[in-house]
Parts: sequence; C-alpha cells; structure tokens
Amino acid sequence: MSRLKEQYQNEIIDAMNKKFGYKNIMEVPKLDKVVINMGVGEAKDNAKVLDSAVADLERITGQKAVICKAKKSVANFKLREGMSIGCKVTLRGEKMYEFVDRLINLALPRVRDFRGVNPNAFDGRGNYALGIKEQLIFPEIEYDKIDKVRGMDVIFVTTAKTDEEARELLKQFNMPFKK
Repeated sequence: MSRLKEQYQNEIIDAMNKKFGYKNIMEVPKLDKVVINMGVGEAKDNAKVLDSAVADLERITGQKAVICKAKKSVANFKLREGMSIGCKVTLRGEKMYEFVDRLINLALPRVRDFRGVNPNAFDGRGNYALGIKEQLIFPEIEYDKIDKVRGMDVIFVTTAKTDEEARELLKQFNMPFKK
C-alpha cells in the first residue's frame, strides 16, 4: 500500500471528520480518479506528434494512454470528425495515489516561478482541474529526448459534494494552493 493511501486512511479521514463532523465514515470524501489529458492539435497534420505525446503520457503515468478522436468537424480548424487530436489516461487505486504523490512532492516544486496552484479551479461539484504548461517537470521525462514542450490537464475527481470539502481534501494531500 502506498504511503499516501495509508496517510489518507488514517490522518486525512480524522482531519476531515473534525472539520465537517460527518456522522458516518462513508460520508468522508475521497479521491475517486485522476484523469490526465493531453490535447495535441497539430496531430491533424503530423501523426508522429501524437505518438510522442502518447509515449510521454505513458512514461509519466505508467499506464497505457487512450487516443481521443474529434467528435465534430470544425472547418475553421481544418478538423474532421474522427481525426485523432489528443490522448488521455485515467488513473485509479494504487497508481492514482502514486501519481498524486509524485505530482505534489516532485513535479509541482520543479515548475518555474511556482507560487502555488489556483485555489478556485473547482467545478462546483467537488472536482479540481489543474493545467500544466510543460511535461518536463516530471522526472521521468528526459530533456534531450523530447521533440516539443507540451502541456496537459490533470483533473482530480472526488466524491465530495461541495468545493469546500474537495479543497480541504486536496489540502490534506498537501496540494500547494496559493494563499
């Protein structure tokens, strides 16, 4: 069992119970899944770009990435329905906790001019979205081997009912929110 999952089961449940006063242990919000998404718009011109993005995402998460296809045709973007334009990975369980641990303790501190993540990026239902500008902050990515700096979206899906509960849950995971 990962260190973060053990910490969740002991300290975080206690802290959340103290703050919100849940009657039942099953009411305590928990991290459901983490979805990492990489939109690769230039893949419509060059298929190799998408392959390198998929390889980077698989190296970062340790799990196979799924290629996302366009749902609609958009003439202004020269995009047709069914074209491959991105990739994503959904992490659950052990791999999710390991990724969250690496993201918070290793990757985010390596961001240039890092002052914390936006505390207002909640969706109203207890989920948090985080944008990362470059994949180089992860230690698994070697600087010499990348063809282009790409960003990604990391979405934390929780079982929390409100944004306040989700913010407190992520704070317990040591998420560095801006003051």
